[in-house]
Amino acid sequence: MRRTVNLLSLIGALAGMAAIAVEGHAQDRKPIVGLPWPGPPGTHNGLAAFTQGLTARGYQPARSVMIIEAYAGGDPERLPETMTELLGRRVDILVTPGGLATRAAQRATSTVPIVSITGDPVGLGFARSLSHPGGNITGVSSQASEFSVKWLEMLLAAVPKAKRVAALLPGYLVPRLVREVAGAPAKMPVCLRRSPARHFVF
Repeated sequence: MRRTVNLLSLIGALAGMAAIAVEGHAQDRKPIVGLPWPGPPGTHNGLAAFTQGLTARGYQPARSVMIIEAYAGGDPERLPETMTELLGRRVDILVTPGGLATRAAQRATSTVPIVSITGDPVGLGFARSLSHPGGNITGVSSQASEFSVKWLEMLLAAVPKAKRVAALLPGYLVPRLVREVAGAPAKMPVCLRRSPARHFVF
């Protein structure tokens, strides 16, 4: 439940950033927000939170802002196709959930603003730094690697008898996790098993 609430909060923040990004556009037409999604139609579990976030900023979907959705049908290889579709419809901004969608958007355009949720935007090459991302990509991080030790501390507080912990993470986060746990002020009494994931949406 906590993970769901946190993710919805991130999506709400994403919507706020998207609203700010479209405020500077011409007033003679409604700004258009492109929403690519890796899965099939009906599976975008953050869509309601996103529209609520826009509404909180004073943007009414279909009235003062247009939202165009494009779905990859569960096939990551179709994400570039969804970006082409959205850019062809002259979207003012792309809102991308996760690293795969953000990578496809990054390759598709260097001019249309991209607002994303990703695990590690700096590590993935989407931003120069969190404070100064540069380029046309901004957004929020859903799983900053510096929280790794805190995650383990919380887990051990909940399950104090745990001795072995499996970390299912994108490959680029595994070395950081190992370094941070090894350098933690308090020795972690667990054996950490690393399991890099090949296909990670976030």
